[in-house]
Amino acid sequence: MSVSGPDPRPFGRRAFLLLTAGGLSSFAWAGWASRVFSPVTSQFSQLVADVLPVGGWRIYTISGSMPLFDPSAWRLEIDGLVKRPRSLSYDELLSLPRAEQVSTFHCVTGWTVNGVHWAGVRFRDLLGLVEPLPSAHAIRFVSLEQPYTDSLTLDQVQLHDVMLAYELDGQPLSRPHGSPARVVIPEMYGYKGVKWLTRMELVAAQPQGYWEGLGYDQDAWVGRSNGRTS
Repeated sequence: MSVSGPDPRPFGRRAFLLLTAGGLSSFAWAGWASRVFSPVTSQFSQLVADVLPVGGWRIYTISGSMPLFDPSAWRLEIDGLVKRPRSLSYDELLSLPRAEQVSTFHCVTGWTVNGVHWAGVRFRDLLGLVEPLPSAHAIRFVSLEQPYTDSLTLDQVQLHDVMLAYELDGQPLSRPHGSPARVVIPEMYGYKGVKWLTRMELVAAQPQGYWEGLGYDQDAWVGRSNGRTS
């Protein structure tokens, strides 16, 4: 049965207009809100992770949510101070020479996971695709989870146990562990291992990352860094 006459929901149109205006305006304030609230959501996620650890791991985010990986759309951009910028698909990443290792993961908050089996690609093979320019001295890693970035020097990424991992314990990285790819550097604390990686930018000087901006050490060597510097 249909009823003609006045809209029985007199605020329906007004509410719709307000929601539309709010949605459009969010493009202007979303970045500001992220900067203001990301320390809060990060602290909340750390609290939840400490209360509900999974398999020895505590999963942290800075935004309160984890990016979704779409294999058909994802690309790893490798650019900056290079001769041949590349944009790798997931299948192209998997086709590169495979490396495996077993190492210990250390978190700056004091917990560790022993015997982690990683598989992925050594950075020397990734850098060989793009040929860094002589002026390049560091790599800035950019995550799908904005504004999560960090960096390592070219000397650091050439260490024997540093890799771009795409598997954990024989399985493709899960969403909590940074799918489709994450940085692994066992000799440094975990905050240097950017998850949900989408870009590697080669730069002349090592930039400050997200956690360094909150007072953590630039070089997070296990046992030689106290994490926060302030």
